Amino acid sequence: MGSPEPVLLRAARWLTLGSAVSVLFSIAACQILLALALAALLFSGAKLRLPPIWLPLGLFLLATLISLALSDNPTLGLPQVRKFYVFLELLVVFSTLRDVVLIRRLFLCWAAVGAVLALRGFVQFAAKVREAHALGQSFYDFYVPARITGFMSHWMTYSGQEMFILLMLAAFLFFAPGTGRLAWLWGACGVLVGVALVLGFTRSIWLATAGAGLYLLWGWRRAVALATPALLLAGILVSPGWVKERFRSILRPSKVDSNAFRVVTTRTGLEMIRAHPWFGLGPEEVKYQFDRYVPPDIPRPLPDGWYGHLHNIYLHYAAERGIPAMLILLWLLGRILFDFLRGLKGLLPGPRDARFVLAGGVAVVLAVLLEGFFELNLGDSEVLTMFLVVVGCGYLALETARGRREERAVV
Repeated sequence: MGSPEPVLLRAARWLTLGSAVSVLFSIAACQILLALALAALLFSGAKLRLPPIWLPLGLFLLATLISLALSDNPTLGLPQVRKFYVFLELLVVFSTLRDVVLIRRLFLCWAAVGAVLALRGFVQFAAKVREAHALGQSFYDFYVPARITGFMSHWMTYSGQEMFILLMLAAFLFFAPGTGRLAWLWGACGVLVGVALVLGFTRSIWLATAGAGLYLLWGWRRAVALATPALLLAGILVSPGWVKERFRSILRPSKVDSNAFRVVTTRTGLEMIRAHPWFGLGPEEVKYQFDRYVPPDIPRPLPDGWYGHLHNIYLHYAAERGIPAMLILLWLLGRILFDFLRGLKGLLPGPRDARFVLAGGVAVVLAVLLEGFFELNLGDSEVLTMFLVVVGCGYLALETARGRREERAVV
């Protein structure tokens, strides 16, 4: 028999699980548990580990520091340096969660909490319907600027969380073994989360979830994937009027929709990149210098919208930290995608926990890349934390699958 596991290492594992789940309802609890998990891991004497993306990740953080040092007002960018703390989630996940069964339970906890978040969203949605009716306002005009948020402070964070939960849950139902008797329960959780996504009214999340979801469906049942666009169109046609209006707003926006200001942020971001292509304006400087770079032919006042960032990870990081930093970020995301896809190809056919974790990881990366055209999704600490949890678990699944292949080769 092997020696018993050190108590501190076991504590670090459970604290890591607590951090990875509590991010769904409290960033403060998540980060406190992260600190405790890191402390327990350090005092346990266990080896600290990072997956093989440490080079692009380290270079991206270094590019951030260089951009900060060369910016006009480095103190403004210190919040982005403090956000480096969030990346420790990847370290503790990859150092402690060695058991694929434990990873499976982590994502099932996400599904259960996601269903609770969805129910909270339903209650918030009903309250907003009543409030709009009491004020005699159009529900659509009342709701778009103030949507459901779950336990978060903003609807973008809430919708991003539910998107990741739904994708990992779908991967579990499609590709994991032993889902039989409780498949109905997890399917019900998926339905609740899916409805919450629709009620969230976040169009970029809809598009990203659809794109990443089609990838999962293609790997599960290609006939279902081919039929899905028609099914989605039929669903839109029979949906309530306010859902149809939100879909129409993608091409024909109303006065409360956010299309017009995105043209301004895109053009302004391009001006910033032209002026500072190598190191950008500096972390957080986009918010403070936005007016300075608005093209002169854009009429004032600017359309309604949030101008604190560029609503596009590719433009924003290039403008804020320089084109090299943005390319390093793409290298990082591309490496994760390549590793997970290659790992999936090396698996034996049939349901496997490694298959669901890796396929879900691919779907999450695809969703980040798709939504990144419309939002600064990885700039949100809660969304970034969940992304790092998925990435860490994906690389752990790769290790497990590789170990089993080596065992088979020895036998």
